[in-house]
Amino acid sequence: MMNPFESKIIAHRGESHDAPENTLASINLAWQRNVKAVEIDIRLTRDNEIVVIHDSNTQRVSGIKKTIKDTTFDVLKLLDVGSYKGQQWKDERIPTLKQVLNTIPNDGKLIIEIKSNRKILYELKRVLSKSGIRFEQIEIIGFNINTLSKAKKIMPEYRMLWLLNLDYSLPAWLSWVSIDGIIKKIEKHNLDGVNVWAGKLLTKNFISEIKKRGYSIYAWTINDPDKAALLIKHGLDSITTDRAGWMLNQLK
Repeated sequence: MMNPFESKIIAHRGESHDAPENTLASINLAWQRNVKAVEIDIRLTRDNEIVVIHDSNTQRVSGIKKTIKDTTFDVLKLLDVGSYKGQQWKDERIPTLKQVLNTIPNDGKLIIEIKSNRKILYELKRVLSKSGIRFEQIEIIGFNINTLSKAKKIMPEYRMLWLLNLDYSLPAWLSWVSIDGIIKKIEKHNLDGVNVWAGKLLTKNFISEIKKRGYSIYAWTINDPDKAALLIKHGLDSITTDRAGWMLNQLK
């Protein structure tokens, strides 16, 4: 029997609780656990290769500091980005977007977060168009609304959601948020919705206001099944979690 929550769960950088984030090991583990959507981060190297990594440099995941935009892929691909998670992941490498696209099952979806500036967009369009992956299997997200707006103009065939911090770095009482202002920006840039931090500002009313205008709303990063179930009950479309396979089983 199909788990009714399958369409609601997104694996954050793959199965990043159990495997090294943004690696083929982490991504494939998510697919193996019957997770239907995986989120990754992309950056552009010095030689114009799109690689899958969250940070602007490799220090945290490899112990060696190489700045992505200033380093060629030939150098980056030699780094071990798995051992920090455990010796069983030794010699995991930084994958390219092309490699990750090749892992997507026929019923899978990849959510791509743009971490670089606009310079990455035309190469992203080229890689996606050559991949053979169906349009509905790809969604694009990003914090920089100007970069996302440009992406939507050159790749209108893909759904795009604006990432919002809300009260991620500040307490809710210090974070003033205008839902109307958010919606006006979504409309102005022809986006498909928002992907927001699951803090105190993500209320039933916040979700309702976005939804009743016809837009999608996702949230990150939720590792508590009770909180996930409540937000989905309030109308949230999808949640991003570090423990996607486990979360599916808990919700079921």
